[in-house]
Amino acid sequence: MEFKNDHEFEQNQPDSVENTETTNRNQDYSQMEENSTAVDATFMARSTESEEIEERVETEEVVVAPPVNEKTRLSTQPETKKWKGRGFVSTLAAGVIGSVLTLAVLPHTDYMKNFNQNTENQVTSNSAAPVKQVSAQPTMASSNSIADTVEKISKAIVGVVNFRQQQNNDPWGNSSASQSVESGSGSGVIFQKSGSIAYIVTNNHVVEGASKLEISLFDGQKTTAEVVGTDALTDLAVLKIDAKYVTATADFGDSSTLRPGDQVYAIGNPLGLNLSRTVTQGIVSAVDRSIAVSTSAGNWDTNVIQTDAAINPGNSGGALINPQGQVIGINSLKISESGVEGLGFAIPSNDFIPIVNQLIKSGKVDRPYLGVGLADLDQVPQMYWQNMPENVKKGVLVMNIDPNSAAAKAGFEPKDVIVSMNGTEIANSAELRKFLYTKVKTGDTIKFDVYRDGKKVTLTAKLTNNKGA
Repeated sequence: MEFKNDHEFEQNQPDSVENTETTNRNQDYSQMEENSTAVDATFMARSTESEEIEERVETEEVVVAPPVNEKTRLSTQPETKKWKGRGFVSTLAAGVIGSVLTLAVLPHTDYMKNFNQNTENQVTSNSAAPVKQVSAQPTMASSNSIADTVEKISKAIVGVVNFRQQQNNDPWGNSSASQSVESGSGSGVIFQKSGSIAYIVTNNHVVEGASKLEISLFDGQKTTAEVVGTDALTDLAVLKIDAKYVTATADFGDSSTLRPGDQVYAIGNPLGLNLSRTVTQGIVSAVDRSIAVSTSAGNWDTNVIQTDAAINPGNSGGALINPQGQVIGINSLKISESGVEGLGFAIPSNDFIPIVNQLIKSGKVDRPYLGVGLADLDQVPQMYWQNMPENVKKGVLVMNIDPNSAAAKAGFEPKDVIVSMNGTEIANSAELRKFLYTKVKTGDTIKFDVYRDGKKVTLTAKLTNNKGA
């Protein structure tokens, strides 16, 4: 019911005791509404109403009850009290049942877990727990990594120490007994085991002139090596040791598949055995480079792989490998001029494999042999070739001749200047050797254009086997 003001309520209701009491209650309600808006104030107002109703019941027992179907506040009050009692019981029962269900279901939910975690977090944040000391945790070795590859092939990398005989002289100039003295060291690669022998490939300049060669293996053992064969022009050598010292060998890869930008790794002993099996990383900077080198057998244009992997003295004879662990080059030289960095060179595997096979088979490389000593024309004083035509500026000057060679049989003489072979111009001794060792073979007949005393002549020579050239 919507309450209006007091005058409106009185105009709409007949005069009676009930109406008077109702009017009084309405006044009480209005007064309470004006004085209070809080929830607890409303509850107190209801309690006051109940007390008034109870007093009325006690004082109005003589009042005749109205008809059953007439609804008044007096007649509905007992029903209201009865309903409140039942509601209280129902509410209490519902609360008990709800509590039981909550206690039964709650342990099976995440609420308690989250509650405990929140509680622990609060306790942790509020308590000054001691900080544990930070330490490195064990690192698991990764599988199929370059480290695994390097670890495997490093067992096939050895150190090679060159010992030479040295004469000792006393203060009076008398010579005493000679002794072996270490003159240098390099690296080598074990590539094959055959019965009781294991073979090592290295550079010729690592072993050249040695009276004794000592091999240092990955596990610290040392043994002596014998020279199987050497080739000064290609700067390659093959050694052999007892196979009982060998536990691993390296595989050779196909260097023709290399491209600039491919990853490579150099393994060797830079600056001696104290830094044995050092690994450096780089890329293939270029392929099919031609580098002029001076060897004990003469000048030679060596075909090499260029790389920026660090190569230092002592790396010579070591392995240049691809990410698969295959040897695709033998580290041979570097350019070490001031201001130059990252220019290392290796002999490609496709070039050194045929040489290695020949050295194992015969101890030397079978090449055609001409039998002349040579000098580049532009490096010889002009007084030795002053009768040459003015238009001839390049060629090879014959310095000496082997009397039992093909050159002697062909009629070569000292001071002859060779300018072409089989129609191919020859500018220097390196080009002559390159043509001789790559374009022709033993038994072939070659036509040479030669200037002698200023006149051009043609000589024909049939090539024979070499004598260690």
